[in-house]
Amino acid sequence: MDNVSVIIKKQIRDTFKNKTVLIQFVMFPAMTLIMENAIKMDGMPVNFFTKLFSVMYIGMAPLTSAAAIISEEKEKNTLRVLLMANVKPWEYLLGISVYVWTLCMLGAAVMATGLPASDIPFYMMTMGLGFIISILAGACVGIYAKNQMVSTSLVMPVMMVLSFAPMLAMFNDKIEKVARFFYTQQIRVVFNTMSFDGVGGKGLLIIAVNACLALGLFFVTFRKNRL
Repeated sequence: MDNVSVIIKKQIRDTFKNKTVLIQFVMFPAMTLIMENAIKMDGMPVNFFTKLFSVMYIGMAPLTSAAAIISEEKEKNTLRVLLMANVKPWEYLLGISVYVWTLCMLGAAVMATGLPASDIPFYMMTMGLGFIISILAGACVGIYAKNQMVSTSLVMPVMMVLSFAPMLAMFNDKIEKVARFFYTQQIRVVFNTMSFDGVGGKGLLIIAVNACLALGLFFVTFRKNRL
């Protein structure tokens, strides 16, 4: 755990140096507060922008951040130095994951300020679950990519699908038929009712399958590339 703590502290120091990563954690919480308070329209669902941007936040921030951090440290050989200093791969990955997850949860806490107090615990729990799946997916890209440029090229289409498919599915039935197989779409449905009853057993199964696929792909990528 000492090594994990060191990794977390290192990433905290690096946060303010890497503006690309930092902006991921600030953009959506700030946009949520602005849009919720600036736009009022008749017939608009309650907390519309909070729920919309929350799903986009899940599909973008943890995914791109985890991929960017790991690929950058591979490219600069920082990761190789850490491993030579007796930092085990799982310790490094756990440290990165805890760091990204914590910052994402802080952003989610800001976004939750407009929700009814009774909905906040369920909202935070659901956001935390979504962040874990996205972090695993981002770590797969970061481990697989040879450098940060390749990582960006690989993570962008994944991010676009996970972030924007749920939004587009609100307006297009054909897109919804495809988007329903992604965990971000099922989480959007969960947020509509603030209950797992909204997605039913099939929706929960899709989320579970997505989580298992991300975890399985993570271990396959990890063993194949060995960081």
